Amino acid sequence: MIRKHSATLHGHRTSFSLEDAFWQELKAIAEARAMPLAQLIAEIDDRRTPDSNLSSALRVHVLEWLKSKISAPASEPR
Repeated sequence: MIRKHSATLHGHRTSFSLEDAFWQELKAIAEARAMPLAQLIAEIDDRRTPDSNLSSALRVHVLEWLKSKISAPASEPR
């Protein structure tokens, strides 16, 4: 199910829509990096290209994070 979420980024409110699975993975990424979820979302927002939307950038970030964990050598903790 797609849900609408809101966050404050650099002092302004914004909203984005994400499937529950992506939302849960974003929270897990923030926890793994020991950072607030809002900070992770702001970081992703800052890095996205002007022609992309935030929802897509968040999904791509989750995909890239998971792919990096799959391709990590077996000796590295996931």
